[in-house]
Amino acid sequence: MPDRLNDFVRLHEKPKSRKDIGFGNYVMEDYLQGLKVTTGYGDVKVDPSAAMPQFEQMINIVAATKRRFDSSLFDIKQLVQADLFDSEISAARHLLKQKFARAAGAMAGVVLERHLAQVCSNHDVKIAKKNLTIADFNDSLKSAEVIDIPIWRGITRLGDLRNLCDHNKEREPTIEEVDDLISGVDRLLKTLF
Repeated sequence: MPDRLNDFVRLHEKPKSRKDIGFGNYVMEDYLQGLKVTTGYGDVKVDPSAAMPQFEQMINIVAATKRRFDSSLFDIKQLVQADLFDSEISAARHLLKQKFARAAGAMAGVVLERHLAQVCSNHDVKIAKKNLTIADFNDSLKSAEVIDIPIWRGITRLGDLRNLCDHNKEREPTIEEVDDLISGVDRLLKTLF
């Protein structure tokens, strides 16, 4: 955190312009040298214990740096994932334009499933089951009150459309159904985090 470097250094190094040493300007460098200042009568004016607030502040700066680093990595991961999902949605739209409705719907369904998994992770929603489905993520998010009933119903519909595309049913998905699936997934990517 370059914006906190000067604060960290100020808590450690003696200021060059310091004329008097007191509790307010006693720094870690003074502590490391064991500096103790007394009055002319031998009373202690300042001693190494004066460095404790500065030391605690330095620890807080380091802890904040770690949290900010973790947060920055999370932000980068989210941006990369969002870009990947956008690319996959674009590819699904292209497949649909070429009349490959089933493939386009399957691709959009995969994006939906992965996005719901990420939303569960973001909200610390734990699911004990293996081989999770859209319905599992959707129900868990509703139970954890991350989403409300209208959003839950919308995701259920998207999951049904995805299943129509993924499983060889008695009928083919229509262009309109797959377009609804792709548009719905795209909307969720931009509104549900």
